[in-house]
Amino acid sequence: MYNVLDTAAHILVFNGFEPQYVVLLVILVLLLCVSALVSGSETAFFSLTPAHISSIRKQSSRADQAILKLLSMQDYLLATVLIANNLVNICIVLLSSYILSGVVTFGGAPVWEFLIKTVVVTFLLLLFGEIMPKIFAAYNSLRFARMISVPLLGLKHLFKPFSCILIRAGSLVSESMARKRADISMDELSNAIEITGNQTDEEKQMLSGIVSFVNTEVEEIMRPRVDVVALDETADYEEVKRTIISSGFSRIPVYRENLDHILGVLYVKDMIPYIGRDAGFEWQKFLRTPYFVPEHKKINDLLEEFQADKVHMAIVVDEYGSTVGLVSLEDILEEIVGEISDESDNEESFYRKIDDHTYLFEGKTHLNDFERVAGLEEDYFRDVRGGAESVAGLMLEIKGDFLKKGESVGSHGILFTAESLDGRRIDKVKVVLPG
Repeated sequence: MYNVLDTAAHILVFNGFEPQYVVLLVILVLLLCVSALVSGSETAFFSLTPAHISSIRKQSSRADQAILKLLSMQDYLLATVLIANNLVNICIVLLSSYILSGVVTFGGAPVWEFLIKTVVVTFLLLLFGEIMPKIFAAYNSLRFARMISVPLLGLKHLFKPFSCILIRAGSLVSESMARKRADISMDELSNAIEITGNQTDEEKQMLSGIVSFVNTEVEEIMRPRVDVVALDETADYEEVKRTIISSGFSRIPVYRENLDHILGVLYVKDMIPYIGRDAGFEWQKFLRTPYFVPEHKKINDLLEEFQADKVHMAIVVDEYGSTVGLVSLEDILEEIVGEISDESDNEESFYRKIDDHTYLFEGKTHLNDFERVAGLEEDYFRDVRGGAESVAGLMLEIKGDFLKKGESVGSHGILFTAESLDGRRIDKVKVVLPG
């Protein structure tokens, strides 16, 4: 026993308290109290119930007003608590280490020095500076919040520059991780569709449409300007009825002078009660406010707007405000479920099958529809299409110039021939698929 005590005495030698260490010990205790208050404030503020908030709003004390200000800026509140708590805890660790080094001499046993300076100090800091104040604050949240709110509001103003940096850095990391998770999710979905073997072609096409839905822009699915059926505001009612009957559309844009000045949209259902009126009937007073969208808007965002505003059709404009096309709710849904046909649609309207390998397409046919009819993979011409969205546009991209009637271009073993032209516009295209 004597040898053990003698050995311990050589390991730990108490040097006694000098006056400066007494002062430092008092400061250490005060810092521990500050750590407890700051740690408990986090639990207190975020444990306040709606009933507590309602009670606070009815009061006009300085502490209650400080609570409301802090709760209105929760990001800054949390950043202030974290900064203050970490600064105080660092000071406690450094000061306790300095006091122990002066009061106790550790003789040739680094393990004891490590245990006392690190393990014991950390345990005491966690117990009195973290665990106990958080438990107390959880059961006395309103009382604790009122006690600490005014000093904490002062600390918020003091640490505001550091809090701004902390909040901004956190936002950048969150946005980066969110984008990364979204990209990974999209890739995983695409790969899953590719390796799945028990779905039909129609099911795979629908799944592919869902995956690519968020990346599709309005300009990719819109009806181009040259194909938009519209009415001049000066048209008489007889012309309006003829246009309604010939087009088969339920909503028709109305313009002044040209399509760059859309005044409104005429709903055919609004005209039904007045179908027997003569040519002088003032149909213009039934125009509804047009809905405009930019050409590069994502169609998933547009679908949300259509649902929120109860709109079924939008006028697509470019960066200069000129009308470039028209997009409808049906166009968006067709990106997921494929072509939707109704009584006024004709499946053969944009193409005609001549034989097993030869088709006659309208030049304005969208490439997605062409690939579907021809049995090709989606985005089959990605390497040559450039910015083309139609069969005629693809031919122009391949040729790099305007085509003459009867002139042909080829790509990926498919031959495209300009069967007829409307000015410089390719109207009909004969397509010969590889045998």
